[in-house]
Amino acid sequence: MIRRYGSAPLAGQQYEVRHGAYGVLRRSGQVLLTWQGGEHNELQLPGGGIDPGESPLRALHREVYEETGWSIARPRRLGVFRRFTFMPEYDKWAEKVCHIFIAHPVRRLDEAPEPDHTPVWMDLAEAIPLLHNDGDAHFVAVAGRG
Repeated sequence: MIRRYGSAPLAGQQYEVRHGAYGVLRRSGQVLLTWQGGEHNELQLPGGGIDPGESPLRALHREVYEETGWSIARPRRLGVFRRFTFMPEYDKWAEKVCHIFIAHPVRRLDEAPEPDHTPVWMDLAEAIPLLHNDGDAHFVAVAGRG
């Protein structure tokens, strides 16, 4: 059973399952996050949807780069959670299955190429209550204990 964070699914609402890969990227007591502007305006773990035929690790590398401009190394799986949400950029309701990894941020290669995403470094403890969803916050806390 995959633990759910956030709201229960709405009765009668159809949800499309969307797998995604997300990273807890720690360095020197800080964590690299992304501020997603536009329709969201929220602080998140960098990551996103796994494309058809793509492995979760490949998606993690791609998504972290797209949302932060950073490269990563030594990813290790921490766990998985799910949440039910509306995705305005796709105009659909989704059951997001979030595969969480911890990884080492290596270096910034470029500006974040994905629009409305800004990389943000924060102290681990300060980040936890500011993250948009409780699943992200849970895994940042877990990573902080390790």
